[in-house]
Amino acid sequence: MPIKKYRSVEEMEGNTWREAGSPELFRAIERVWGFASRTLQPSYPPGVYKHKSIEELQKQREDWDRANFEAYQARQRSARRKSES
Repeated sequence: MPIKKYRSVEEMEGNTWREAGSPELFRAIERVWGFASRTLQPSYPPGVYKHKSIEELQKQREDWDRANFEAYQARQRSARRKSES
């Protein structure tokens, strides 16, 4: 497959730029978020959390992100095993 370089977005085929506030933009965002939700299925514990520092907040977010990614990988492995059998 050849690689094409573009000087600007206008040169690209199928320009998908949406104007701010347009209904097409909202539908596109909804589709992207829906795809991410179905694919990643992120899960965060409910509630409000207080932190003593920014570092503590970042550590908690990293822990949640790591747990979500590990759950995603486990679902992928499970789906692969099902398709192989």
